[in-house]
Amino acid sequence: MTAFVQNLLMQMQTRFQAMSENIISKIDEMGARIDELEQSLNDLKAEIGGEGMSTPSKMKEESRPSDSSA
Repeated sequence: MTAFVQNLLMQMQTRFQAMSENIISKIDEMGARIDELEQSLNDLKAEIGGEGMSTPSKMKEESRPSDSSA
């Protein structure tokens, strides 16, 4: 009975270790993807900044149709 329990515990430990490594690998992958996304956003900000960025309130005014009935 003790051998069975020890074997079961070893199997559980092996599976737990494999899952832990998999989780850590996924977290590292997500971190790299976040870094790439952050760099892309910074590149877009720089590109937009070079063209002249509109403020949000200015964008709202530009998107409103002009009231020509007044």
